[in-house]
Amino acid sequence: MTETPPVIQIRDLHKNFGMLEVLKGVDITARRGDVVSLIGSSGSGKSTILRCANLLEDSQKGDILFKGEPVKWKGTGDHRRPADAKQVLRIRTNLSMVFQQFNLWSHMTILQNVMEAPTHVLGLDRTDVEAAARAHLDKVGIADKCDNYPAQLSGGQQQRAAIARALCMEPEALLFDEPTSALDPELEQEVVRVIKDLAAEGRTMVIVTHDMKLAHDVSDHVVFLHQGKIEEEGAPADLFGAPKSERLRGFLSHTQAA
Repeated sequence: MTETPPVIQIRDLHKNFGMLEVLKGVDITARRGDVVSLIGSSGSGKSTILRCANLLEDSQKGDILFKGEPVKWKGTGDHRRPADAKQVLRIRTNLSMVFQQFNLWSHMTILQNVMEAPTHVLGLDRTDVEAAARAHLDKVGIADKCDNYPAQLSGGQQQRAAIARALCMEPEALLFDEPTSALDPELEQEVVRVIKDLAAEGRTMVIVTHDMKLAHDVSDHVVFLHQGKIEEEGAPADLFGAPKSERLRGFLSHTQAA
């Protein structure tokens, strides 16, 4: 029986911004139903990995595969770009990203925000999309906010709306870029509960997070990055319970003391 290829596979990824080398040969794999958390200090390359996986950033070297299909490139090094615009669109619509700052359109109601991409990017029937959007808003606990505008919602409610928007694309995987770091602790827990529910459903997710408890509780695999390289990775029980790397031990002691 043929093994199903990973939803996301990154091999030997290199990324620089000018002279600054941000990723120095990173390998990340997320199979169907996996929750992979990326942890590490600011500047370690965590968010850049997500943006490269979703083709929001161009990388200079390495392979990115979506369900076994490699991204096609043209050019090399600093001139490397995706070669197939249709492939880029297909991958982006299947890897929905949830950003730290919500990125909701202020002039649209919450329902309109959630419906926008499935209607205009995927071209789906508006009636079907509205039913799905209302169901996803109910799933994240803000069905009663459909007709509100983003400015009328708390940060936690806005982030849950952003998650509903991502879900409404029916993606193969969800990419979370520090989904709780812009929130007060009380509002943070609203979003954490939603992410835990999604993990329990078996959703494929890659999560960049500063929340070690979240990473411990929801992940199948945790990756600790240091200065653009993977310093240590493994099951949450191993990384948090018996870290091998001195750098990881220092990082964990610092975050637990904070």
